[in-house]
Amino acid sequence: MIKKLIVSACLLLSLVSFAQEGTSSPYSFYGIGDIRFKGALENRSMAGVAVEQDSIHINLENPASYANLKLTTFSLGGTYGTKNLKSNTGSASTRRTTLDYLAVGLPLGKFGVGFGLIPYSSVGYKIESLSDQDGETSKRLAGTGGLNKVFFGVGYKIAPNFSIGADAHYNFGKIETNSLEFITNVPIGTRELNSADLSGVNFNIGAMYQTKISKKLSLYSSLNYTLEGTLTSQNIRNIATVIYSSGFDVVTVDALPDQKIEKDIKLPSRISFGAGIGESKKWLVGGKISYQKNSGQGNTYNQAGNVGYGRYGSVSLGGYYIPNYNSFSNYAKRIVYRGGIKYEKTGLMINSESINDMGLTLGVGLPITGTFSNVNFGFELGKKGTTNANLIQENYANFSVSFSLNDKWFEKRKFN
Repeated sequence: MIKKLIVSACLLLSLVSFAQEGTSSPYSFYGIGDIRFKGALENRSMAGVAVEQDSIHINLENPASYANLKLTTFSLGGTYGTKNLKSNTGSASTRRTTLDYLAVGLPLGKFGVGFGLIPYSSVGYKIESLSDQDGETSKRLAGTGGLNKVFFGVGYKIAPNFSIGADAHYNFGKIETNSLEFITNVPIGTRELNSADLSGVNFNIGAMYQTKISKKLSLYSSLNYTLEGTLTSQNIRNIATVIYSSGFDVVTVDALPDQKIEKDIKLPSRISFGAGIGESKKWLVGGKISYQKNSGQGNTYNQAGNVGYGRYGSVSLGGYYIPNYNSFSNYAKRIVYRGGIKYEKTGLMINSESINDMGLTLGVGLPITGTFSNVNFGFELGKKGTTNANLIQENYANFSVSFSLNDKWFEKRKFN
């Protein structure tokens, strides 16, 4: 059954990763878009803390975790998000439903293998700056697309409490932007279309270690390092004179030949370290810090003099609590309760203002009776950006669901 689910979900996510608009943020105009991927929901509900060597949940950020799996694990997650965009002059609301990741983990003795598909970043915005004054310039901007990752990794358990791992990511995607600039009450304007086909490879390495510090308490730690990579962007730019109607239906009058430009975009290296303390299958409290020197760079179509890409950094605290994981008489005692807080400095600088993200996460894991599988629900409430310097503040709420299904593979049948 789980094999059929994996095949069906792979086909579904492959199609949806291209078709969905995964964000509605004006900040997705910059760089490669809004970075959506924050890990599996079980860890995201703890603000990204993922330090325990879990045997039935796959850790999508540290490949060393694959070596700790005891069962074949299939994980699929999605999110329904609402967002209120607020500026000094107005506000607007948006809604999005997205698929977040699909992953499979296979235990192979001391080894473990993980692979899957992740919609990593998204571009999705519609912005207009309209003037009521004749002779002044007005603009309408829109963008769609994003970057996806196919990954394959291997983990190896060097010792019962120490594992290492590495994975390779093939990045691919397409970003399209459309801008219309015109003079108010003049039905002729200039339209610019840009498309960028992205592709490239990068690598991630990691290690996980845990040790007993008392009869019940254990110390957990996780370290992973994403190596710097390069995206090749095949850009096509088209500029045309157009006639537009009151509904902004556009008819091309005169178009210049397409401009084709190839540009390399650096994917910065990043290091993350997490540590926690807790009682196995009972509770855990931990934290994670991440750092990278540079948060990225723009493409040919989204470079601007008032925009810069500085250092990225994030801090998060989180944990879980299980009243009694092996209770047979009380289902509520087997529920996993999760929570966390986070602060992220994205590194994006606009009009000398830093675009930061802070939020609160909550979640529960509901075991499926008679199996090691579970259904997870998560809620995230946060704020990104600022209304200073004529910018936009995003107040968001995300409700997420994931399935972590487990089964035994590669076992010889005793009876035919």
